Amino acid sequence: MLKAFPLTGAAILPYIEDLARLRIEVFREYPYLYDGDMDYEMRYLDTFRQAPDSLLVLVQDGEEIVGASTALPLEFESDNVRQPLEEAGYDAGKVFYFGESVLSRPYRGRGLGVRFFEERERWARQLGRFGWLVFCAVVRPEDHPLRPESYRPLDDFWRRRGFHPTGQYCSMSWQDLGESAESSKSLRFWLKILS
Repeated sequence: MLKAFPLTGAAILPYIEDLARLRIEVFREYPYLYDGDMDYEMRYLDTFRQAPDSLLVLVQDGEEIVGASTALPLEFESDNVRQPLEEAGYDAGKVFYFGESVLSRPYRGRGLGVRFFEERERWARQLGRFGWLVFCAVVRPEDHPLRPESYRPLDDFWRRRGFHPTGQYCSMSWQDLGESAESSKSLRFWLKILS
């Protein structure tokens, strides 16, 4: 039976290893093509455990973690994510940053992606100090050789959630499948104004 539930702070800790494995599984797919590393994942996810007012939304099927979504105040994100928005005039203390949403393939198309967005927005509104919601998504060329024919960008899904693409980008580095070392990737920010 599927169960979705939110967690904050230290309550995240027991699930970090499962979440790291899930991120590696899902981000191997296009467009991320991430050749994952557990040590990196554990360090990255510890940020969400430590950051005040962070949120983890988990989906369990029985005892198995099959989906997860993260969020935290932008002020606790890394410089490479925070700075482009600050340089564009956004106050990091008033921006709530949506991290990843990852869902094992058999569980897609059941409304859980919508639930991830709803739970994170609900938490940001409950905290009461944020004017914007933001996330970023990797940008790949249309003719990328590993783009599956069946690939459909999520742009329309994000627009239906009230987000729109901005002119701000950040860079992140990871090792793509087939690469021998990390390379820099460009990610575009999508923004929603909280009214």
